Amino acid sequence: MDVDVVVLSEMERDALSELANMGVNRAAASLGQMLGEQVILSIPSVAIIPRETAARFVEESSASKLIAVQQSFEGSFSGKALLIFPETRSLELARSILGNKLSLEDIVSFEHEVLAETGNIVLNAFLGTIANVLSQSISMSLPSVVRGSGAKLFEDQRAAGDLVLLLYIDFIIRDRNLQGFLALLMNLPAIKALKVVVRGLIKNVEQ
Repeated sequence: MDVDVVVLSEMERDALSELANMGVNRAAASLGQMLGEQVILSIPSVAIIPRETAARFVEESSASKLIAVQQSFEGSFSGKALLIFPETRSLELARSILGNKLSLEDIVSFEHEVLAETGNIVLNAFLGTIANVLSQSISMSLPSVVRGSGAKLFEDQRAAGDLVLLLYIDFIIRDRNLQGFLALLMNLPAIKALKVVVRGLIKNVEQ
């Protein structure tokens, strides 16, 4: 594997972090509009790492049993996007979205649909913002919900690529603090293409 592709320069990391924060701010605004109240999303860290490393990191940092919303994206850089949470917190996320008026039984029955819609909003807003800032075009598939260990989630996405742009995300929704991960799985050419457009953005800012 080309180590230079995986390792980000300080300027590339700062640019990607800024892009990521713009993306999650847009996602937070979209979720907030849907819920009729403020939603806060923040990204403490961003890194490009091998798929196996990402799987271990997600499990060690959260839980061995995970749930994820996944969507494919295609354009100047293509791959698979995953919004990942510990499975034990999925009902908490659904309750945060639906509010406290529904019974636990009703929340369980709507969990899958709520997670898919939440993931669709977050992933589309996130990737759409990045594409707009970089003046690129991206199309996305419909969302699907998957469950399993970190190893299984990332192994199932092997065809999307061996590298992961991994972002740790803090969610604050209706006074509940939830943590998760946003992972973009891409192959080497896609990562190279992303870095090219990021360098172009840096160059434009410097001029």
